[in-house]
Amino acid sequence: MHFAHAITRTPGDDFAAGITSAQRGEPHLGKLLAQHASYEAMLRALGLQVRTLPPLPGFADAYFVEDAAVVLPETAVLTRPGAHSRRGEPMHLEKVLARERELVRIEAPGTLDGGDVLVVGREAFIGESERTNHSGATQLQGIFERHGYACTLLEAGAGLHLKSSVSQAAENTLLITAELARHRAFARYRRIELAARDAYAANALYVNGRLVIPAGYPQVAERLAAAGLEPLELDVSEPRKMDGGLTCLSLRF
Repeated sequence: MHFAHAITRTPGDDFAAGITSAQRGEPHLGKLLAQHASYEAMLRALGLQVRTLPPLPGFADAYFVEDAAVVLPETAVLTRPGAHSRRGEPMHLEKVLARERELVRIEAPGTLDGGDVLVVGREAFIGESERTNHSGATQLQGIFERHGYACTLLEAGAGLHLKSSVSQAAENTLLITAELARHRAFARYRRIELAARDAYAANALYVNGRLVIPAGYPQVAERLAAAGLEPLELDVSEPRKMDGGLTCLSLRF
């Protein structure tokens, strides 16, 4: 899938009040803003037009825009985030996305975070997790199937979201943790299995034929190079302190 556009949101002054279980030290707004700017520059270098939305006061996690919507060529789905503190985020994307796509919504009692949704070509995987319940997953499955996608529901795994444990690395290749590597849903893909110490790198960003991985994982970079891939590396240490990763920071379409 070729991407031409991305939506991001600048982190707000209250970002440190966001939800996290990472325990990786005190977050730093200045460093986060610098890393966020580098992330946007990387998207532009990969050929995307980036629209940056302003901070959203009162929603400390709103710069993780991927969780609030799922954007397909055919439609855009406004989610219903699993964390109560994030329930208002999708409505603040409504006007922006309505210019690009027809909108549909996940309805109560369903909950859905975009981080639990992996789309590879015309195949979609939806992880059921603490943030995405069965009702939300089946609602989204119906939307995918109406538009001709094959769709599989599965348990998300140990990470916060499905894409904490598996992401696309190339056209028919996945970066994946050991926990999910043997799952039958992924059997037809080439799988690059990550050691437990490198699990964070499973959340990688595949954009227009290039793969971006978090900086600080030399063995992952070496394995990808041996597989014929040449990953770009980006420092996302500050989003990681808030349980975020590369895919979380943008909506690509």
